[in-house]
Amino acid sequence: MSLARPAPLLAVILFAAGCAGSPNAGSPASPMESASTSIEAVVRAQAEAWNRGDIENFMQGYWPSPELRFASGGTVTRGFEQTLDRYETRYASREAMGKLSFSELETVQLSEDAAVLHGRWQLQRTSDAPSGLLTLVFRKMDGEWQIISDTTTSAD
Repeated sequence: MSLARPAPLLAVILFAAGCAGSPNAGSPASPMESASTSIEAVVRAQAEAWNRGDIENFMQGYWPSPELRFASGGTVTRGFEQTLDRYETRYASREAMGKLSFSELETVQLSEDAAVLHGRWQLQRTSDAPSGLLTLVFRKMDGEWQIISDTTTSAD
């Protein structure tokens, strides 16, 4: 007894039909694109708040928890309030804050509710322009992406 095999041409046609259509034509963004867009919006909002001199709104991108981790300059700061205090002490004036920008942002989604953002930061100030790299760990909590861990390094 012989089983009929589909003709090779039929298999090619069925494969092509399954691949037909533009993947972006009218389809919603993939979960990765959506996460990347949402996460990058968080850091863009942070830069806007920073550039207005508004550290409190800059901090809205961070997880408001005592478990927040912020590492920079060889020091680890734990907790939202402690991180806010660190920023307010280190950047006590508009001149010290300068103008913040981010570039070379690259999001790596680890799961539906976890991602890492890599990038560069730079401050433009009257007297200098410090810069460096950042690695931000994000979690999606209550529908919002928040930074739960920030490791920022200086290129100087």
